[in-house]
Amino acid sequence: MTWPGQKRHHRLSTARRSLFVAASILLALQAHGAVAAETAADVEERLAQFTQKLSSDEFEGRGIGTDGLDLAAQAIADEFRRSGLKTELYEGSPFQRFTVTTSSRMGETNTLAITGPASASSEVNDPIDLQLGEDFNPLAIGGSGKFDLPLVFVGYGITDEEADYDDYANIDVEGKAVILLRHEPQQDDPDSKFNGTERSPHALFSRKVSNAYQHGAAAIIFCTSQFENDRRAGQFQRRWQVAIDDVSQANAEFKAIANPSSQQLEEHRQKIEELVDQVRKQGEQLQAAQDPVLDFSGAGEAGSRDDMPIVHCRRAVLDRILQASGGKDLGRLEEEIDNGPKPQSFDLVGWSVQGEITVQRNEVEVKNVVGVLEGQGPLADETIVLGAHYDHLGRQNPHSVDPGNGEIHNGADDNASGTAVLVEVARRLASRDEKLPRRVVFVAFTGEERGLLGSAKYVDVPLFPLEKTIAMLNMDMVGRMQDNKLIINGTGTADEFAGWIDEINERMDFRLTTSPGGHGPSDHQMFYVKKIPVLEFFTGSHSDYHRPSDDFENINVPDMRRVSELVADMAVRIAQSPQRPQYREIEPSRSAEGPRSARPYFGSIPDFAQAGGGYALSGVTADSPADRGGLQAGDSIIRFGENRIGNLEDFDGALRKYEAGDKVPVVVRRNSQELRLEVTLDPPR
Repeated sequence: MTWPGQKRHHRLSTARRSLFVAASILLALQAHGAVAAETAADVEERLAQFTQKLSSDEFEGRGIGTDGLDLAAQAIADEFRRSGLKTELYEGSPFQRFTVTTSSRMGETNTLAITGPASASSEVNDPIDLQLGEDFNPLAIGGSGKFDLPLVFVGYGITDEEADYDDYANIDVEGKAVILLRHEPQQDDPDSKFNGTERSPHALFSRKVSNAYQHGAAAIIFCTSQFENDRRAGQFQRRWQVAIDDVSQANAEFKAIANPSSQQLEEHRQKIEELVDQVRKQGEQLQAAQDPVLDFSGAGEAGSRDDMPIVHCRRAVLDRILQASGGKDLGRLEEEIDNGPKPQSFDLVGWSVQGEITVQRNEVEVKNVVGVLEGQGPLADETIVLGAHYDHLGRQNPHSVDPGNGEIHNGADDNASGTAVLVEVARRLASRDEKLPRRVVFVAFTGEERGLLGSAKYVDVPLFPLEKTIAMLNMDMVGRMQDNKLIINGTGTADEFAGWIDEINERMDFRLTTSPGGHGPSDHQMFYVKKIPVLEFFTGSHSDYHRPSDDFENINVPDMRRVSELVADMAVRIAQSPQRPQYREIEPSRSAEGPRSARPYFGSIPDFAQAGGGYALSGVTADSPADRGGLQAGDSIIRFGENRIGNLEDFDGALRKYEAGDKVPVVVRRNSQELRLEVTLDPPR
């Protein structure tokens, strides 16, 4: 390690050189306000204890809606107070509270009926009433509504120009209810046009719903493909057979006893009763697996289609209708689709569906945890924000790499490590003998894993004005350093940042990997789109990312301490600068909008805090097609070309239909008014 000034004194005697190094260390400690008696081991012990605490099972993976998330918020608040930060900020507390939707639940009224065309003896046929829980279930990904709609069968509901396949070709579904199959054609064909025997993105519920919405459908009736039903039934068949074999084996073992005692007879009777009960249960599950109806949450816990009812029906219900209307049941239609694959969509002339679906969204209160270290002097009304998100995935979570795993995802690195470093930097800066010239606000954000919700809330309702917020430093996953490598993103977002980082790192001696851009999937992005310079500190990804195995045992505590020193030094450097850092706009890397060949470049930055009612923007990239076309932060795109846009998924699918150079009409909602713009798309980046 090379200390500042060491090269100038290379001719000093060994004794004098040692005195110089010792004095340098002492001056550095005094500059940081550290207590002389405190050692690196003391700091590491604090970091280890708090990281281990946040990532313990007691905190339940800090998932949204868990008691563990509230416990974590209180633990952070306590540490902020102990450090000497001002925490009586929001009605006497450090908590910036807001609500988020965690899941959905079925409402009280859920009815569905299907009516056929008038018969010769009657102008109106009696409706076929479907039984809730037996014939159909509403799905949580859909919304509420009362409806009476014509019916259309649209196969698998897929539009794929590259594969030359479109279930919506030459058929009008505007304002109608569509019947569509789950999954995709040719599921058992290794040479399938889609992804062989592996499912492609077209199989996702979200993709199918978005495509139906794009084509104007007003409601969706899902049913499961026969291939999937047969696959699942085969699994239950094997389990049922095992239960039968267990009964046979128990009987054979008992017959081998020459003269069973009364106790053995009773034990055998009880065992047979238990085994027969297992046969019965497995048989019931096997029967149900022949044509199951999905549970309410079977397609996901929640969605943003508040005005589009979505249900799942048993095949037997729909077979009767399709056979009566088109002369073919689902099995036959699936075969004919697979043979191409070739769409077999058609109008069910005279058939309609009536009903009322109610889906109620479950909301919970969450909170950012905020502490303030006031500055002193003429620049004290300017603010530096230091942040880290403290939430994680809880147990089962769609963002998990292993979403079916019910184990707690403790998130030691993601992001108990960043939160612990945030707390340590707060303690370090608050312990200084001399106050900083500028205010420092420490924020432990919630809801980052759900889409930067906490940071979006803060910039929407900031504690101090954003126009006087001069920088934001973010720590996300800083606990797994390898080979002394530290990644710092955002070094180009202010003219001064790269030089300051290099200057500070002369003492720290990290092997730095830097990136100039301020965009990225963490909380700093919400500040950067507000034209605030940002830095993100990150020690790299690993195989435990978003898995239950991200535990404390893998944390590199000594290097967390070093990261905390660098972050604290950078915060001091920014706070003591006579001039505020000069913001620079850096174009996002191509990964911010997807793979290079996937779609043309548009230049929008999503606002993850806004759900439903269009694709909401938190900003647009300078000199991008969106910027040149007149789109602004706060706009919501509701139509892109001929495509209706309800959310980001809709926009992504719509954009992929165009090429660079295409001029696309765009309708945005701005301040409750609709505005028509035109955008010329750029090549992919």
